[in-house]
Amino acid sequence: MENLKLIEKALSEDVADVYFARTHTILVREGLNPVVTMEVFPNKDGILCGMREVRALLARVLPPSAEVWALDEGESMLAKEVVLRITAPYQSFALYETAYLGILAHESGWATAARECVIAAEGIPVISFGARHVHPDVSARMEYAAIVGGCVGCATTAGARLAGINPSGTIPHALILVFGDTVKATQAFDRHIEPEVNRIALVDTFKDEAEESLRVAAALGDHLWGVRLDTPAERGRVTPELVREVRARLDQAGYTHVKIVVSGGIDPARIRLFRERKSPVDAFGIGSAIAGAPPIDFTADIKAIEGKPVAKRGRIPGITPNPRLKKVDLSQ
Repeated sequence: MENLKLIEKALSEDVADVYFARTHTILVREGLNPVVTMEVFPNKDGILCGMREVRALLARVLPPSAEVWALDEGESMLAKEVVLRITAPYQSFALYETAYLGILAHESGWATAARECVIAAEGIPVISFGARHVHPDVSARMEYAAIVGGCVGCATTAGARLAGINPSGTIPHALILVFGDTVKATQAFDRHIEPEVNRIALVDTFKDEAEESLRVAAALGDHLWGVRLDTPAERGRVTPELVREVRARLDQAGYTHVKIVVSGGIDPARIRLFRERKSPVDAFGIGSAIAGAPPIDFTADIKAIEGKPVAKRGRIPGITPNPRLKKVDLSQ
């Protein structure tokens, strides 16, 4: 249902560049509807994302005679590599170029940024916490793209639904401030939230992070899955040294089962810093480093009309070979 709503919006003429709407009007009135071959390619290397949605969009508008070839969702792509090839009567899909290029551009940008964080983490789980950094109209797509890029979790229910997983997250600073105590807030979470959700205490609100970690560990015992360090920039952010101290104090007190999640201004460079200093981080929460990633530009070119090779100046006429493309069954 979520995906259906998004596709309906993409099919609206309102979100198309107006010159495509005018092109469609002209073609209809002139009786022109040639079979064209359109190729789509990115301007730089990255992780392809959004193809699942593009395929669903094309399935709604292309006739049975159409032929589509594409790379799979989540595949690596190279600059200028053809990731999508459509052969169909032009009127059937001319209006939707803005939509399918925009879908691929933004989602691939997010997925590529997520993959950069995942590579830097070298096997340590990465969770997307970036929904608050984008407009709610696109937050679910961003979260989904982060999962495609390799994140193991995301914060919003809508994004998790698209990715086929459960959302991740426990309590914000706001709840702790309302309760006036980290332990009381975490105990309330433990009382009221379904038991399959990991109990992760946020430990930087009122007291020293190591002290708060020991307090919640003593209060929750085996129920406590982990602690999250989210120290703000005003206090120097989370450092590798702080993580090592929290780990040591938890271990010394017998809480070796308690894991440490690090968040707050984390990006690939910061992740590499923690890794280089052998900081015992069990998971990273990533916000704007993924959500704020720039889109990857995609271009769509007509390369053949009625089987005859054509191209605008600067491009080579005819189909561009790419043996990695797979034929798409739009009926599925």
